[in-house]
Amino acid sequence: MNASLGHGIGLRTPHYPTVLEGAFDVDWFEVISENFMLRGGRPLAVLEKACEQAPVALHGVSMSIGSTDPVRHDYLRDLRSLIDRFDPAIVSDHLCWGSVGGHYAHDLLPLPYTEEALRLIVARVELVQERLGRRILLENVSSYLTFEHSTMPEWEFLAAIAERADCGILLDVNNVFVSAHNHHFDPSWYLAALPAARVGQIHLAGHSNRGTHLLDTHDGPVIDAVWGLYREAVERFGRVPTLVEWDDSIPPFDQLRDEAERARCIESEVLDGITRTA
Repeated sequence: MNASLGHGIGLRTPHYPTVLEGAFDVDWFEVISENFMLRGGRPLAVLEKACEQAPVALHGVSMSIGSTDPVRHDYLRDLRSLIDRFDPAIVSDHLCWGSVGGHYAHDLLPLPYTEEALRLIVARVELVQERLGRRILLENVSSYLTFEHSTMPEWEFLAAIAERADCGILLDVNNVFVSAHNHHFDPSWYLAALPAARVGQIHLAGHSNRGTHLLDTHDGPVIDAVWGLYREAVERFGRVPTLVEWDDSIPPFDQLRDEAERARCIESEVLDGITRTA
């Protein structure tokens, strides 16, 4: 799944001038799909410029794949139009729900991990992929509560969806770390349970420690413990396109690029070590 993409960054508004000037040195960009579902304007001009110079991935936040609301055909129509126009390297969204009764919470809410929810989401993913004309990736979200009637761990649930719906996985290493801390499980269990062939992208990001829990805030650099978990991910999944997200207190472009370069160095160290010991 696009293993040659390398290491990229999430493209956000403060860095639009850098892209328009062509003054960047990253392998690829990821953009929030909904920010570009427009008929015109500066965002689309920036995306066109970016696509001229580097691969681009579309990452959605509003598909609400785990909702019991009907699939929004207008949303899929607009997303398909964006895909057809820009031919992104990857299309992804989140394994969560965010709407009920047509009302949006504008949040990525966790799911009960049950067979009933599994069947619902598999059917919805199959419909989405048919409408979009391509395979999508689903991202594990961070969570702060669990459902008592869940019958399987999150990693088993995600793996089952990927296999049954024939979709890919966007593995957010920071989210695994955050949820593992909040729910007291070993994050290595999560990585070990995922089917390697389904992992098509990795996310890295910063988070905040609120004392009683970790909060996925994307407002700072990746911490050392998450870099350590990324090393484990590279050992298990090999060369996977990796992206650094930074959505609040956004730093200068060069600092964000340096985070992506650190990911590249770690990947090289791990894979070179595996080669030497093989």
